[in-house]
Amino acid sequence: MGREDGNSTGGSDREGRRLRRGGWWFRHPAFTRVHLEYLEAGADVLVTSSYQATIPGFLSRGLSTEEAESLLKRSVRLAIEARDKFWASVKRKPAEYNYNRALVAASIGSYGAYLADGSEYSGNYGPTVTLEKLKDFHRRRLQVLVEARPDLLAFETIPNKLEAQACVELLDEENVEIPCWICFSSVDGENAPSGERFEECLDIINKSSKVFALTAKAIVVYPNSGETWDGIAKRWLPSKCFDDEKFELFATKWRDAGAKLIGGCCRTTPSTIRSISKILKESS
Repeated sequence: MGREDGNSTGGSDREGRRLRRGGWWFRHPAFTRVHLEYLEAGADVLVTSSYQATIPGFLSRGLSTEEAESLLKRSVRLAIEARDKFWASVKRKPAEYNYNRALVAASIGSYGAYLADGSEYSGNYGPTVTLEKLKDFHRRRLQVLVEARPDLLAFETIPNKLEAQACVELLDEENVEIPCWICFSSVDGENAPSGERFEECLDIINKSSKVFALTAKAIVVYPNSGETWDGIAKRWLPSKCFDDEKFELFATKWRDAGAKLIGGCCRTTPSTIRSISKILKESS
């Protein structure tokens, strides 16, 4: 059973960093510190800070294509360096720790995450967004992240069947050999935000030879904190509907239902991962 880390960019938010000309990545000590906090909390998978990092987004802020691609690769390198630093410290005192060597997953956010208008939670991309447009949007970022050699790839908050199809076809077209997962956001546990049934979306993934599985495709569960994103005001609306205690309660239920990787997404913290790790170890 793997424990996935939470929201690394949220950790940097709490330290007051904001994205100015790629400033998050240029202030890398903060990101390294956040990665280390998740590892200390028991994370088995460290997700890079590239969820909303896109080449078009960096270009719009005045960076060159070369700088944008360098920042994407740096997000992977920072996670790998943090993992290796932490693992070296664990190996020096093996009797005091009970950790696994974490894997690094390169985060690839959905098209809606790039738009930053909340459409990753609605699936409504409009009539002009086609399969080919989505593949073109993801292609170069995927190529750059693959070149950085992460252990895993994570397509995150996919809100509709069309983008799932784009991801699957792109993996085949680029002949990607790195294991990956494709995750969907949902409002009711049965349907994607677009209203399409999960069965329809998962059928696309199950037909892919590139989405990693040893037997049947593994299930990954990592919900956000339950807060609502205001796409107009660009802020989170506070909520207590899914605190760390509820993560503890549901983590064992998700595991018993067949989930192989459990963690937290937006607005979760190292404390969340520590709670999940603790309860899963105690109940295993």
